[in-house]
Amino acid sequence: VVTADVLKEARILVLHMGRDFSFDDCGRAFTCLPVEEPDAPAEALTCNLDSLLATMTRRLCVGSPPGMWVCSTDMLLTVPSAPGISWDGFWGVRVIAVPGSQAYAKSHGVYVADGQGMVSNIVYRGTEAQIQQCAGPDGTVLLVCGVVFFSTDAAEQLLATHVIPPLDACTYMGLDSGAPPIQLSLFFDIVLCMASGVTEEDFVKGTGGGDASARSARSVLWAALRPFPLSMACIPDGSYDYLTMAASDHIRSLTLQPGSAGHLRFRKIAHSHVDQPQLLEEGSSVTNCLLEGAVRLVAGSVVQHCHLQGPLEIGPGCLLSGLTAASSAALRSCPLRDVVLQGHHVRLRDLSCRVFTLTGRLDNWQSPAEEATYLNVPWTEFFHRTGIREGDVWGAETPRRSRCLLSARLFPVLHASEALGLEDVLWLLAPAAAGGRLQRWRAAWRMSWEELLPCLDKAAELGARRALFFQQGQRKVRRVLLGRQDGSLLPLARSAVHEGYHEAVLGTLDEVASTADDAGIAARALACIADVLGCMAQGEGGLRSGPAANKEWASAFGRLESGDIAGGVRELAAERKKWMSRPALLVRAARHYEGAEQILIRQAVMSSCLFVTVGQAELPPVGCWVQVTCPARLDLSGGWSDTPPITYEHGGAVVDVAVLVDGRRPIGARVRRISEPELRLASVSGTLQGEVAVELVCRELEHLQDYCQPHAPGALLKAAFICTQIVQFPSEKPLRTQLMESFGGGFEVHTWSKLPHGSGLGTSSILAGAVMASLYQAAGKAASTESLIHAVLHLEQRLTTGGGWQDQVGGLVPGIKIGRSKAQLPLRVEVEEIPVPEGFAQTLNDHLLLVYTGKTRLARNLLQDVVRNWYARLPSAVQNADALVSNAEECAQALRQGNLPLIGECLNRYWQQKKCMAPGCEPLAVRHLMDALRPYVYGQCLAGAGGGGFLYVLTKAPRQKEALHQILAKTEGLGNFSIHSIEVDTGGFSVEVEGSDPK
Repeated sequence: VVTADVLKEARILVLHMGRDFSFDDCGRAFTCLPVEEPDAPAEALTCNLDSLLATMTRRLCVGSPPGMWVCSTDMLLTVPSAPGISWDGFWGVRVIAVPGSQAYAKSHGVYVADGQGMVSNIVYRGTEAQIQQCAGPDGTVLLVCGVVFFSTDAAEQLLATHVIPPLDACTYMGLDSGAPPIQLSLFFDIVLCMASGVTEEDFVKGTGGGDASARSARSVLWAALRPFPLSMACIPDGSYDYLTMAASDHIRSLTLQPGSAGHLRFRKIAHSHVDQPQLLEEGSSVTNCLLEGAVRLVAGSVVQHCHLQGPLEIGPGCLLSGLTAASSAALRSCPLRDVVLQGHHVRLRDLSCRVFTLTGRLDNWQSPAEEATYLNVPWTEFFHRTGIREGDVWGAETPRRSRCLLSARLFPVLHASEALGLEDVLWLLAPAAAGGRLQRWRAAWRMSWEELLPCLDKAAELGARRALFFQQGQRKVRRVLLGRQDGSLLPLARSAVHEGYHEAVLGTLDEVASTADDAGIAARALACIADVLGCMAQGEGGLRSGPAANKEWASAFGRLESGDIAGGVRELAAERKKWMSRPALLVRAARHYEGAEQILIRQAVMSSCLFVTVGQAELPPVGCWVQVTCPARLDLSGGWSDTPPITYEHGGAVVDVAVLVDGRRPIGARVRRISEPELRLASVSGTLQGEVAVELVCRELEHLQDYCQPHAPGALLKAAFICTQIVQFPSEKPLRTQLMESFGGGFEVHTWSKLPHGSGLGTSSILAGAVMASLYQAAGKAASTESLIHAVLHLEQRLTTGGGWQDQVGGLVPGIKIGRSKAQLPLRVEVEEIPVPEGFAQTLNDHLLLVYTGKTRLARNLLQDVVRNWYARLPSAVQNADALVSNAEECAQALRQGNLPLIGECLNRYWQQKKCMAPGCEPLAVRHLMDALRPYVYGQCLAGAGGGGFLYVLTKAPRQKEALHQILAKTEGLGNFSIHSIEVDTGGFSVEVEGSDPK
């Protein structure tokens, strides 16, 4: 029960649904606006109700005390994001006003208020003199815009009146007690009694006098509400547009120029698929439509909820709504100009049917026939032109004064022997060419708009709009994917799942993936399928990232691996059907779709092996070690933009520096030929506390088959033998035979890294480069640095770790450089050395320090999350990719100038970009560390993907290692950090060929 206690802290919004509307079967509240909201979580049509709800909850109601807001839904209302209403010392009731012209006020209500904003009266449809008196210094008046706020005290008093006769007759309680119903006006029966300039006598008498019960009701309201002050808040930048029954006004409201509708941002095309958008003139409006072929729309015309097929021309001043593709043929034969043509869903008891109505833009629904028009011409002219008689339209029972367009039985509903269609009203526009239509029209059972209104089937209308919305949505999916557009399809996927249209969207995505002539498009389509499945799980069923090697999916994956994309997509879709029954299965299916998409990404990236050229060199003698040592790399800006698929769909740029850590190159490999036909693999990886060693011997080809499982022992080294083509795999020839035939024996490989796991300094990719460089040399082959960069890209795809190109560019190319890739396949990385001022490399050495955070990056799924957000084209991911590339170019420029503060700014910006790309890459301990260092540095950033490992800082003063150590030692909660010196390595990686090893 709504008692005073319930009202105390309540915040209530009442939206009045209002009256019937001639231009939308679902009423003014559900009139669709030509608006798209790209940032909305789910994609949907924006109704006036959505717009008003957002305006009220996010703008007008913000900051108001508890109480009750009442808002009409029969107007378009826009207010600025911060309307600036002060609630200090507020009590009573407050109305909201917006400024408007005196001309507009003639048919609306205007507030009369004093300088303190206290309302003294409301003037409705006043005379010119009355309105002029209300005008402010700038000539505008304060329009009543349908929004009122009642404080809890006032709301409680108003509520108390609903049990007092005759006001109980406003509710069902009174009606069920047998009282005759009373209709009250919010403004003239409730709000007006609190206006200071209104007397009790005038108020109770009312504007139209009214009967005794209405006067009695107003007496009760006066007694209850008169003590409350009525104040007004004017919103200077607000705008109010009442949705009238005049077609001209409605068309004007929907064709406002983009941006002129305040925060609504009206568009020419909203939620529509238009084959030939160049045929839509500026000043026309299309919402929730499918326009196929050549459909020309002239300025000043509106089309909503239609599926039309060209060739068609719609002239000026038209409003078309609810027409299906079947109507297009009839429209072609009829020139349309200044007409309102609507298809309606009508329900007559158990019978559902479609009825078409046709009126003129200038017609008035309620004017008496003698002075009114139909189809923009006087009724007499219309009768003369068509042969229709007045008696056909109004029966003898309709008195002359009630004969108006509203009551004219013009619209055929049923015919005894024939199906009715759009042509049964269109002939009224061109009767001369209609031949025989008049007899058919007379024979049909017809209804007036007044009679049709109660029979409109709103559920069927909303259902048809929804079906059309997803039809155009499926076209959007095709358009965005095949056109490689940056629009996000995730909001549409959410809506499709919510509304039960996911099967249709999945079918469209299957079709795009299987028919695309490009693996990149197919991969994004598979990622979108994964998103739809993820949405279907509705946040249950476990994490989206996870394993994707269930054997049920292996056959489909095999087809994709072999290059049969269409077959693979078909098999995936067949397998998917078995995984749709519950959230856990849906999430696992989504992971396998991401696994499938990774296969296609790998194939796209492996196109980079076109840029690997391997020449012949002298084969070193057996037992002779070839040793390669490499610097680590620091990424100063642009990382993540080198990650596939971003790197070849968007284009990437990364600034990298090759660095010595504590004076040495921390990464290396050495290889020698041995007489036994086997592969001996030994790898030592460092931690700052000690070393971990792995040793194994491969004598058979099957010992290499786990080369593509990154966590298998020696996987990187096995993949390197296969990618350098020292070993052919798979092959009929046993490993021993291959090694003896080509090299007269096997190989022994040792690799090492002095850096801890997850350091963020590019260890694994640089190590892959060191291994490949030493293997090529030991096998009597020669490869350039450019070839090695692309060979490592290829190796990491075979290894299935994914990953971009910046690590090997950083570690294999000496000094300071910027790597770039264009938005195209095959993927090619081009590296440009950045020339720095004389002595600036030494300046960097003095100002750069590495701080080991003591944290290991745990986030195995960072890469999957980044790729998922990119494929979903989340606006934040697209903007961030742009920002990463432009920041890299700015950083390169700052390095050319030798400008330390500017480089520091780039580092700080880069860290924000990394956090945006991979949320969760800043552990709390790292944030404390960075906060402690901030006053002493120009800039700082975690190396690599973040999450742990090394932090690099650009200090304001030179040689600050000891000073920073003391600062951090005093800071609590940091754990076991350590500080290391770094210097720019201008030599690049070194290759030494030694004699046999003395050990």
